[in-house]
Amino acid sequence: MLSGLIKFILGFFLAIAVLIGGGAAIGLYFMNRTGIPPAKPVFSNDSPSVKAQAPKATEPGGAKSTPKPGTKAEPSPSPNSTPTESPKATPSPKPLPSGAYRGRVSWREGLSLRSQPNQEAEKIGGVAFNQKIIILEENQDKSWQKIRLEGSEQEGWVKAGNTQKVDEKPEDTQQPER
Repeated sequence: MLSGLIKFILGFFLAIAVLIGGGAAIGLYFMNRTGIPPAKPVFSNDSPSVKAQAPKATEPGGAKSTPKPGTKAEPSPSPNSTPTESPKATPSPKPLPSGAYRGRVSWREGLSLRSQPNQEAEKIGGVAFNQKIIILEENQDKSWQKIRLEGSEQEGWVKAGNTQKVDEKPEDTQQPER
């Protein structure tokens, strides 16, 4: 009888130890899983293939850029070839349509560019914060604005109130007051 009682007590403590050990192991597993930061998301506009397709601005002073891995290097002209004049990097700005004015996006998250002036219309692109735009027109109740991205021919509609009119004068030519 004494042997049965010892077996019962020993079995009871062994079961408690297994339950505590299993609970601690599960707790440590989940604590370690929540302590690891998730992988950084990759968006389509972040991938190298999309960045390689973006047009590059010419560098002032004729400095050469180093090619990125995965891009094909264009052969340079031979030293004995006659130099030709390259086109200017900044074309003269086109005159604005009547009633249009220059602006910039003032909404910090950027804006969705839509095909029609309503929330359910198809998204045809996006406009980043502080990006320069040309406001072409507004709808009748002035809740949407038709814009064109500056330096591009892409046009679409954005919610009004998320843009800001900018001065026509370039900033570098302004004279300080005396």
